[in-house]
Amino acid sequence: MHDERRRIEERAERLHTQRIKPAIYAATVPFAVEAWQAPGEPVSFEEAAAARYEPFAMGTPWGPPWGTTWFRMRGQVPAEWAGKRVEAVIDLGFVGDWPGNQAEALVHLPDGRPLKAVNPLNQYVPIANPASGGETIDYLVEAASNPDILADNFSAPTPLGDVLTAGDQPLYVFKSADIAVLDEDVWHLDLDLQVLRELMVHLGEHEPRRHEILHTLDRAMDALDLDDVSGSAAAVREVLAPVLAKPAHASAHTISGVGHAHIDSAWLWPIRETKRKTSRTFSNVTSLADEYEDFIFACSQAQQYEWVRDNYPHVWARIQDSVKKGQWAPVGGMWVEADGNLPGGEAMARQLIHGKRFFIEHFGIETKGVWLPDSFGYTAAYPQLAKLAGNEWFLTQKISWNQTNKFPHHTFWWEGIDGTRIFTHFPPVDTYNARFSGEEMDRAVRNYSEKGAGKRSLAPFGWGDGGGGPTREIMERARRLADLEGSPKVVVEHPDDFFAKAREEYPDAPVWNGELYLELHRATYTSQARTKQGNRRSEHLLREAELWATTAALHAPGYAYPHEKLDRLWKTVLLHQFHDILPGSSIAWVHREAEAEYARVAAELQALTAEAITALGAGSARVFNTSPYDRAEVVRTSEGAPVYVKVPASGSAPLAAAEPPQPVTVEGRVLDNGLVRVEVAEDGTLASVRDLRAGREVLADQGNLLRLHTDLPNYWDAWDIDKHYQNRYRDLLEADAVTVVEADPLVGAIRVERSFGKGSKITQTITVRAGSPRIDFETDIDWHEVEKILKAGFPVDVRAPHSSAEIQFGHIQRPTHTNTSWEAARFEVSGHRWVHIGEPGYGVAVINDSTYGHDVSRTVREDGGTTTTVRLSLVRAPRIPDPEADQGKHRLTYSLLPGARIEDAVAEGYALNLPLRVAESAGAPEPVVSVAGEGVTVEAVKLADDESGDVVVRLYESRGGRAQGVLRTGFPLAGAQVTDLLERPLQDADLDGDGAVAVTLRPFQVLTLRLKRARES
Repeated sequence: MHDERRRIEERAERLHTQRIKPAIYAATVPFAVEAWQAPGEPVSFEEAAAARYEPFAMGTPWGPPWGTTWFRMRGQVPAEWAGKRVEAVIDLGFVGDWPGNQAEALVHLPDGRPLKAVNPLNQYVPIANPASGGETIDYLVEAASNPDILADNFSAPTPLGDVLTAGDQPLYVFKSADIAVLDEDVWHLDLDLQVLRELMVHLGEHEPRRHEILHTLDRAMDALDLDDVSGSAAAVREVLAPVLAKPAHASAHTISGVGHAHIDSAWLWPIRETKRKTSRTFSNVTSLADEYEDFIFACSQAQQYEWVRDNYPHVWARIQDSVKKGQWAPVGGMWVEADGNLPGGEAMARQLIHGKRFFIEHFGIETKGVWLPDSFGYTAAYPQLAKLAGNEWFLTQKISWNQTNKFPHHTFWWEGIDGTRIFTHFPPVDTYNARFSGEEMDRAVRNYSEKGAGKRSLAPFGWGDGGGGPTREIMERARRLADLEGSPKVVVEHPDDFFAKAREEYPDAPVWNGELYLELHRATYTSQARTKQGNRRSEHLLREAELWATTAALHAPGYAYPHEKLDRLWKTVLLHQFHDILPGSSIAWVHREAEAEYARVAAELQALTAEAITALGAGSARVFNTSPYDRAEVVRTSEGAPVYVKVPASGSAPLAAAEPPQPVTVEGRVLDNGLVRVEVAEDGTLASVRDLRAGREVLADQGNLLRLHTDLPNYWDAWDIDKHYQNRYRDLLEADAVTVVEADPLVGAIRVERSFGKGSKITQTITVRAGSPRIDFETDIDWHEVEKILKAGFPVDVRAPHSSAEIQFGHIQRPTHTNTSWEAARFEVSGHRWVHIGEPGYGVAVINDSTYGHDVSRTVREDGGTTTTVRLSLVRAPRIPDPEADQGKHRLTYSLLPGARIEDAVAEGYALNLPLRVAESAGAPEPVVSVAGEGVTVEAVKLADDESGDVVVRLYESRGGRAQGVLRTGFPLAGAQVTDLLERPLQDADLDGDGAVAVTLRPFQVLTLRLKRARES
């Protein structure tokens, strides 16, 4: 046989694209269209319906950036269309085919009920099937003219990312708004051809099946009447039917399709637009569920459900109906799909608590899995927290984006830092926006790592990032691929069903221990520093407010614990932990609003804490310690005078001076408190840090070296820091001034001022206080650099085989060598409040109050000694997607802690992030809870969410070893229970003879206790 593949393939392509696709709609008549542009921000349906509309012609420009234009569309179905399938087809002037980052609209009936949304890949609205003829159509269409921030693949900065800078020129030209007849034979023929042509080209050229499809396509094109595509479509489908009917191989891979619409809660659009995106996508999904009984849609992010419930009651009712029918599957059990590294431990627990509880309360469904397809790496604390929230499985696909190493598994057990394991799956289709294309089906099978042991994988299908979701075309593809020779078998099912089957067939799946580090998007640990600082401050202010509100509820008559306010504030903070807000990868508008929200949250939490402390009664000045550790340190009075005080963990003490171990001396540029001796060089770096207790020099070279690197990654400016940034830099060694600014027996401080670059300035106050080996670097930055990153380095004279970085409820160790590509890829990593390096007998910690990104490296000096360097990433200057990212003023503090053990790093991390509070108050007789036992650390103290008055305490083991301790209460205790994260009892806690709770913890174990108060007689 002669090889005619090229002729046949080109013939099929031309006839398919040029003759068949244009014939899908057999006839059209235009709507009569009027328009009204809403001034400013979006308005309600009622306001839009009452507005004055003007005639609007097709081909007219419309829509300024971030604007809203309402269109009234009226028309009538022609009488001769009776018996036909009739739809509205609307093209707003779409650019490209991504539905989430451009114009989109929601179609309403005159009474305000949303019908369905339109976007470039879903332009129709059903009218009648079959039509009677003569139906009158009257729509009000809310159209959003959102700009295409992704234009030119992020190749240049754009002012379109903020309504304040985007301008007012129209972005789109309205193309068409028609009433149309869908020719179902032609539409199905189009889908038949899509599936067969894509399957064919991804089969091997030696495969008989490829050639069978090829020649069948040739015969099918012979059956097509080019003068009557509609009339011949059925005959063409008859030719194709035999090859579409051939069943898949018995050993074919099975793909569990799960409908999905990834909606970023903010990214290239602000939160206010996401609220509208949810209504559009969810309207489409519920409409599709009505059309396809076999359709199942999985949807995470309780926050987005709440938006729809509060703003779109008709859509909310349709969701509830779909859930009851089993077609809508709430998943994920988190408030939002949060970043996987940066949220604090308690915040990550609250993500799970609030998400799970929302689905239980509103749908009676307890979600079973964590659904996080798009976060930028995943902390090793996740397995334990997920299981403690009642989850059985974990899903992501983002690790497939690795820049260097291919992750070895797709189905596996993921083991966390405490030993907890959770069954985990990475879809080998390598996308959360699948559409069942031939290329995707081929990739899923080729890519699947578990061949020979497992035989199924999951594919989330539907357009996403900015929403859109599954379409009827994708569902039709799934039906054709259910049992088709040459393809994996596709079954649409609930993700819980997939995980149950996958676990049953592969119970002994391999184990991956530790973090799921994404070898990409490493700059998300640093970009938009003010957003990250707002998150860190909010997390600690929430802890403080909950502790003192609990104290007041127990000891202040008439005080009411602010359940509703704390719940609302927690949810605001959780929302802003979304994986494109907290990482700093959103447009300017998003981060501008985030900074304002964090300021509002801080003010409200400060007020709540002050109210609780005041409720404890009038009194003289006291010092309040929110940290879980006893403190002996310097505070300042309201007049600014330093005082050395001692305060118990989670308690308070009078503002009375205690005797410090030794006063601070300041001689020239040398600060000495008897514990450490710090010498500041003329250039403002640290010339020496002497640990007087250990009798050794801490530094191997200049300390607190500020290094300015050129920072232009290959792509994804706000997300990425590529390794070549290390090759070009400037050390900031010119000091404008080095000045002693405080020389008190309790505090010694030297200020270093620098100016550099494009008008940037840094002022650092290096402070040593009595009684503490911690050296603080209080840093003010006025930042005007472009495409740069600023790092602060501490080269330490220790031979550290690994670094330890705090993560949620523990810490993780990472090698300091680069023996393999896996270690070499971790050239920038994340941590929370501290990083520790050490050798047997000695260690040093670097503490911070708002910094996450850092690197740790190791070199051997000519004298044979080893230098281990910790460098904090302080601030960046990407220009895409926010051209002004990080510009302006920053205030932050980081610290060097010589002679530190892990437990010292933990305690000082809390101390720096939870400064002592001085207030006029009587205080409480004793802390709500106190703990005796090395390594047993209190993370949260609060009243139970059910408003029963029970006290809930969350503890964890913080050193990485086994721990035993005793928890005592500052109130009469009637009983104690161990609970899950949702405060549901698991078992009774052990009480000793004194009524205290005995605590035994494995390394990094998290334990939640519910303490019942004895009622006073």
